[in-house]
Amino acid sequence: MSVQVEKLEKNMAKLTIEVSAEELEKALEAAYQKEKNKISIPGFRKGKVPRAMVEKMYGAGIFYEDAANTLMQQNYPAAVDESGVDIVSRPTVDIVQIEKGKPFIFTAEVAVRPEVTLGKYTGVTVTKIDTTVTDAEVDEALEQERNKNARDISVTDRAVCDGDTAVIDFEGFVDGVAFEGGKGENHPLVIGSHSFIDTFEDQIIGKNVGDEFDVNVTFPEQYQAADLAGKPAVFKVKVNEIKSKELPELNDEFAQDVSEFDTLAEYKEDLKKNLEKKKEDEAKRTKEDEAIAKIVEKSKMEIPDAMIDTQCENMIDEFAQRIAQSGLSMEQYMQFSGMTIDSLKEQVRPEAITRIQTSLVLEQIAKEENIEISDEDIDAEIEKMAASYGMEADKLKEYMGDAEKNSMKRELSITKAIDIIMSSTKERAKAKSKKEKDADAEETEE
Repeated sequence: MSVQVEKLEKNMAKLTIEVSAEELEKALEAAYQKEKNKISIPGFRKGKVPRAMVEKMYGAGIFYEDAANTLMQQNYPAAVDESGVDIVSRPTVDIVQIEKGKPFIFTAEVAVRPEVTLGKYTGVTVTKIDTTVTDAEVDEALEQERNKNARDISVTDRAVCDGDTAVIDFEGFVDGVAFEGGKGENHPLVIGSHSFIDTFEDQIIGKNVGDEFDVNVTFPEQYQAADLAGKPAVFKVKVNEIKSKELPELNDEFAQDVSEFDTLAEYKEDLKKNLEKKKEDEAKRTKEDEAIAKIVEKSKMEIPDAMIDTQCENMIDEFAQRIAQSGLSMEQYMQFSGMTIDSLKEQVRPEAITRIQTSLVLEQIAKEENIEISDEDIDAEIEKMAASYGMEADKLKEYMGDAEKNSMKRELSITKAIDIIMSSTKERAKAKSKKEKDADAEETEE
């Protein structure tokens, strides 16, 4: 295998990868062996048709696609290593040559990590944040804990109310015809969650267990399925069950059930301490984000579109995994939200750009500050991770390959870069709004 690198505009590059004719022949033979039992030609038993006969009957290129896919998967990673290019996107692949007896040649267009010219990254001014915890915030946290420990009870003596979970069967129709993805059985729908389109949930309020009825909605104009966009739809709905939450009483017994404390007063004091720690952590992150955003604003970099597209796709994959944990597929989410993959990409694009800019700037600061992560740093981090997982550090280390350790090194170097930034920041009080300034002036006059 050989690789040629051509630099393109806007931090893009083209890799031209050549694989020997011998390797192509092996891949063609492997493709034939994989498919031969499915090929039927009169006069031959299945699996016994010679490859030359198959290629004569169906054309010389019958196995090209399988062979090409195999060779690209096998050779692309090695080609990336050999090229020495720091690639930050998925490749756009094109086959240049595939012909028996000749080398297999393909190209891969990729985004290259952009160079970063840093702005000033020490002495950045950030907004001072008040981390005081009020009694109202403690009461709110207590109420949330009550809700977590609420019992789900089946309701039979009343209709669906806002906040209930209605367990429903549904099937959607447009112009009297059922459409794909519009059917579900025993689906738990939290009324007021707005997870279904238009006024779907509102029309379930007031219905009783066993009720069968129509829900009339209209698909959004920008709906992902063009044949449904803007059209009115009718859902046949049946309420199978109504579930409501029963909250526990706030007393010492409740505190004993949900914590290690004997009294509600002790439990509330612990809640307050936890809220203070949470506020301090959030304030720290907020100040870090503000400082990094200011450094990014003063820095220069040209981010290739392919790098942004890859980041958007990764974020959508992360989102799909999160909603899958709640039992919702991406197809269902898009069906009921009216979103499309393209509109979802546009929605996450600003955040994708911010993530890329932040990462590039912090990595450049780590480079300029000559931050190095030692084996001892890695071992210490593994010890922390092992403790949090309840594992032995040596056991966790066995599971980690070079890729995981390199990723850990990168994260640790970024953490140290943030420490350098934050060690020199200056805090200033949040600027008062005009309304606050006017109120202060009135108090002074009085």
